Amino acid sequence: MSLFDTIRNTIVPVHKEGYPFVIAFFLAAVVLGWLFKPLFWIGLILTLWCAYFFRDPERATPQDDDLVISPADGRVSSIQMVTPPEELQLGAEPMLRVSIFMNVFDAHINRAPVRGRILRSVYREGQFVNAELDKASADNERNSLVIDGPRGELGVVQIAGLVARRIVCWSESGQLLDAGERFGLIRFGSRLDIYLPAGAEPRVSIGQRSVGGETVIAEYGSSKGPIISRRS
Repeated sequence: MSLFDTIRNTIVPVHKEGYPFVIAFFLAAVVLGWLFKPLFWIGLILTLWCAYFFRDPERATPQDDDLVISPADGRVSSIQMVTPPEELQLGAEPMLRVSIFMNVFDAHINRAPVRGRILRSVYREGQFVNAELDKASADNERNSLVIDGPRGELGVVQIAGLVARRIVCWSESGQLLDAGERFGLIRFGSRLDIYLPAGAEPRVSIGQRSVGGETVIAEYGSSKGPIISRRS
């Protein structure tokens, strides 16, 4: 392996959405350091954290229409049957919802959980309460995608949190997505809800860490039944 390959595999690239923030943090560190030298080092640490926050790692996504892949890095905070938000237009029947909470140290790139075509993209204004709270799904600012996947229509909702004040979604209605393909991100600390059509069985448990683009969070057509887990 060449030196270039070693560096490329060691240093995770920063998504272009993060460049303005990294530059702003570094310039602030320089100015503060000019006023009081120790502040430069504090600013430099914050600059490195900002670059780390906007990291965009490569992921190896399973390509199987029976699998639903985690759309984000984070902790599984909720698995339950709930009525989907009205703007998704997925009906009034309860659907399996898996929620993933991203803290400020998680990679915040969001990825498609299945392959399919985006039927709807809906933005809704709202509050900025703690994204770990269940009411955040209904009260917080959010952006929703409805994807027509191999097993039916599926909803993916980007939810702003207490710190997050900006939802970014660069995918549009009519666009085709592959499983694991990047479709957006949220700044800084947030949550994703995935609403799954009938037949999906969860393959994660509450409290489990998921890896966006790699962790299988649900499966269709399996005879295994719901996952059983215990803390150890």
